Amino acid sequence: MNFGDIFKNFRKQQPSRDEAPSHWVKCPSCNSLMYYKEVENLAQVCPKCKFHMRISAAKRIEVLADKDSFVEYDADLIPVDPLGFVDKKSYKKRVDESEKKSGKRSSVVSGECLIGGIPTQLVVFDFSFMGGSLGSVEGEKIVRAVHRAIEKRHGVIIVSASGGARMQESTFSLLQMSKTSAALKRLAKEGLPYISVLTDPTMGGVSASFAMLGDVIIAEPGALIGFAGQRVIKQTIGAELPEGFQRSEFLLKHGFVDMIVQRDKMKQTLTDLLTYMGHQINTPAASEEPPRRRKEDFAESAADPMPEEEQAPDEAPKEEAVSQNKEGENG
Repeated sequence: MNFGDIFKNFRKQQPSRDEAPSHWVKCPSCNSLMYYKEVENLAQVCPKCKFHMRISAAKRIEVLADKDSFVEYDADLIPVDPLGFVDKKSYKKRVDESEKKSGKRSSVVSGECLIGGIPTQLVVFDFSFMGGSLGSVEGEKIVRAVHRAIEKRHGVIIVSASGGARMQESTFSLLQMSKTSAALKRLAKEGLPYISVLTDPTMGGVSASFAMLGDVIIAEPGALIGFAGQRVIKQTIGAELPEGFQRSEFLLKHGFVDMIVQRDKMKQTLTDLLTYMGHQINTPAASEEPPRRRKEDFAESAADPMPEEEQAPDEAPKEEAVSQNKEGENG
């Protein structure tokens, strides 16, 4: 045994390069290196070029909701595999891997919170869980949030970060587009506000349904927003795409979004909008006019015999009048 073997067991095992914690963050846009605490304090926004990096649902809730006010609902809902879908991996295995990676059981976190002191139903997508894809569980969480808003007279805010409908659920996933849209139609009839916040990325079936149905549509700077990918569009039309295509600034210029708001100003903007629309929140919706009767309804009511109780008051005066006339003629 040589001298080095004596201290071999005392050497600390060094983590690999991938396992070692990094205290530096590189901006994907300007390639600047920054201390991670500086970026965290700015909610994952580059202090040099203001590039908005992707953040988790938990961080998003921390940024938007008043401190300790968020209460999560429907956390027990988990995806199932109705089709037994298998590609390179089974759908069940992909869900399990995403749960371990993100610590979430679905790509949506929904609940109730205060935003600037205003009670609000908040739904946030987490892109780290299967690319924030829209499945049956995610659609159900959105619909339940809308139902709670109608019951409690709250506004609804949905923060989207999704690659679109979840292909592993096929038609079950596509049905969530119409399901969520129908629920938001009910919310609109109740006169309650719905604000849609689009973040990077908002694509596919999400952008083709509830994400574009907001009373006010807000986007973060530089967010990728669209339906099909740029490569597919370019191959389909056979032409070069304009600069900045499908970015939030391009959509604002062409009228697809109402405003672009920096992340650090998002909470105040939402507070102002909810306050502005607050007169609708606490005022019950006006009762709708009764539906017009159909031609068939009139035909059915004419065919039905009138009840005897309703006949008596109308018929009695006529019989008395006839008898009085006969007495007068005889007299």
